[in-house]
Amino acid sequence: MVHAKIAPSLLSSDFARLADECERMLSLGADYLHMDVMDGHFVPNLTLGAPIIECLRPHTKGFLDCHLMVSHPEQWVDDFARAGTDLFCFHIEATTDASALIDRVHALNMKCGIAIKPKTPVASVISLAHKLDQVLVMTVEPGFGGQSFMPECMDKVRELRAQFPDLDIEVDGGLAPENIEVAAQAGANVIVAGSSIFKASSPRDVISLFRKTVNNAQPTA
Repeated sequence: MVHAKIAPSLLSSDFARLADECERMLSLGADYLHMDVMDGHFVPNLTLGAPIIECLRPHTKGFLDCHLMVSHPEQWVDDFARAGTDLFCFHIEATTDASALIDRVHALNMKCGIAIKPKTPVASVISLAHKLDQVLVMTVEPGFGGQSFMPECMDKVRELRAQFPDLDIEVDGGLAPENIEVAAQAGANVIVAGSSIFKASSPRDVISLFRKTVNNAQPTA
């Protein structure tokens, strides 16, 4: 049985105070620190890369969940491993040999995840899921924060959960108190949220609500 892991998206943080923001999120109950890596090519936005992860690593013991929205993710594996990444998540749409890339990520002592866009069939990752530590189902089009949650993506989560009861299934995009129940009931257990946590009057309460909702949705023995 899986359990809730709450991953605030640092894309919504104050980048001028990134290390402090990471520690603040951990103190409020976060399990992961979700780092959105965008190259301006795979997605039409440019954010952070391995040098920032490397600078951040000495200042936090938090689990760095790095979501690479980049073309040719193979070329960045070594850099992110050296930087201190805990989980390297790449897009299935951005590589031609996902299985080999998973093996390479694991060989460098990082956990590995695969992300799929809203229009990408879940069948694209089913044959690889047994090798993965996490599958990320995007619930918005990747590239920008603040978009609206796409509930139709929950069918993919349900299919993954039915086949892989012990897999960490992450959802990212528009997650908020008003739709966390939908994601939890579908089977998602790793919850990425940016605006709904960072802009909340009480981020701690939002993190707590997400955790309680996900854990309550888990099947009982």
